[in-house]
Amino acid sequence: MKLDVISLSGKKAGSVDLGDEIFGLEPRADILHRVVRWQRARQQQGTHKVKTRSETSYSTKKIYRQKGTGGARHGDRNAPIFRKGGIYKGPTPRSHEHDLPKKFRALGLKHALSAKAQAGKLVILDEATAAEPKTKALAKQVSDLGWKRVLLIDGPELNENFARAAANIEGLDVLPSMGANVYDILRRDTLVITKAGVEALEARLK
Repeated sequence: MKLDVISLSGKKAGSVDLGDEIFGLEPRADILHRVVRWQRARQQQGTHKVKTRSETSYSTKKIYRQKGTGGARHGDRNAPIFRKGGIYKGPTPRSHEHDLPKKFRALGLKHALSAKAQAGKLVILDEATAAEPKTKALAKQVSDLGWKRVLLIDGPELNENFARAAANIEGLDVLPSMGANVYDILRRDTLVITKAGVEALEARLK
């Protein structure tokens, strides 16, 4: 697959050949779904907690005598059956993370990249650099290019001035190549990859 390379000014800056084994696959929704679920599960805090009958604050004195009342036998008001009593089998702190093979995660990233390429939402940028960390100048360039919800993937390391300038621009996320992931790629309308980013991704996924 051959795509034109553009600069931040919108001018053509050559072309690049993209490997079909990474950018030319037929996207599969089931693979993308499994990888996104794995990512989101890892991000869950899992700090949900309810009080059991041993943790609620109430008297532990026996409510009434065991026999002769004509009612059910009860010990104390902390039992789950009573209002403000402990919760039975409620959520406790735990990890929601589950395993997903490394090869499958790499396959999911390939399908996400291929999905953007197939939809015509993939843009190749010559470089993501800035002489000064000026948000206003970069915001104008992004606006002129028509980018609104964008994920930009650079090489192994980000240009410091560019990263600082992009930090305050709404709808623009910047990641190094090792930070590229399925969820962030799919949630943005446009995927922008620098030439250094393409080389890094191909080296990572081949």
